[in-house]
Amino acid sequence: MHRIAVLALPGVVPFELGIAARIFGRALTSDDEPLYDVITCSVDGAPVQTSDDYSITVQHDASVLATVDTVVIPPSHMLQEIVDADGLIADAVLRALKEVRPGTRLLAICTGAFVLAAAGLLDGRPVATHWAEAELLQELFPAVRVDPVVLFIDDGDILTSAGVAAGIDLCLHVIRRDHGSAVANSVARLCVVPPRRDGGQAQYVLRPIPPAQDGGTAATRAWAAEQVGRPLSLTQMAEHARMSVRTFTRRFRAETGVSPATWLTMQRLDYARQLLEETDLTVDQVADRAGLGTGTTLRLQLRENHGVSPTAYRRAFRN
Repeated sequence: MHRIAVLALPGVVPFELGIAARIFGRALTSDDEPLYDVITCSVDGAPVQTSDDYSITVQHDASVLATVDTVVIPPSHMLQEIVDADGLIADAVLRALKEVRPGTRLLAICTGAFVLAAAGLLDGRPVATHWAEAELLQELFPAVRVDPVVLFIDDGDILTSAGVAAGIDLCLHVIRRDHGSAVANSVARLCVVPPRRDGGQAQYVLRPIPPAQDGGTAATRAWAAEQVGRPLSLTQMAEHARMSVRTFTRRFRAETGVSPATWLTMQRLDYARQLLEETDLTVDQVADRAGLGTGTTLRLQLRENHGVSPTAYRRAFRN
């Protein structure tokens, strides 16, 4: 069983603190056995004051970090006590991170990236964080390659995300990477969250969202997601939403950060990946069923977005 430790630092945000246990804790085998064991620790094992008006009690100190496979760093609203104005990390936190074994996977949610950056673990790496903190992160740590727009970044053994819901997206992505789309989608259904938002999708950065009474594109997105296997035009999507093409395109981009065409391709590619994982259909059959047309198109899209061929992707997940 893959073991995960969540490091609760002073001022930890309760919602993000609970994401790992909630999401990874719902990942089960076909026999309903847990795939992950999630524990929570603090630097010294003592209770931790959260960002709200209560503290939490943990069962472990930082020594447990030497025994796990993945470490999660949630954000803190007392970040200035962990990383000072010069980008220097508190000695106690640095000692705690030194417990982590080489090769352990690291996940930072929101401003958790500041902690890893201050420990010198993000130099030269692409990093995501909350858009409102991206400029400060780049200023404090110029060697870090901050992307202020994306929801999350998978850089192999270190993964970082924007805030709140993006932390859920990141954990679902990790489950998908570890165990495939079927397990990740099952977790998403149990937790009543979208099964997948691509890491490259834009954060909602100071973009006005249309008022609910004026309608939105969510219902049309849900409808379109069920139609990925057949031709679907922008005009048809706009008609379903009862909007002009121009209004639909503008609102769609405001709500998702991408164009309708890009979003639809992402849904089709996601479905194609699921078919590659779960069926023995040929590449051409998968492409046709996912609405991508030909195997050539699927190969191009999969290589462009994930850097692998359909055959290599299938082999990796089947193994």
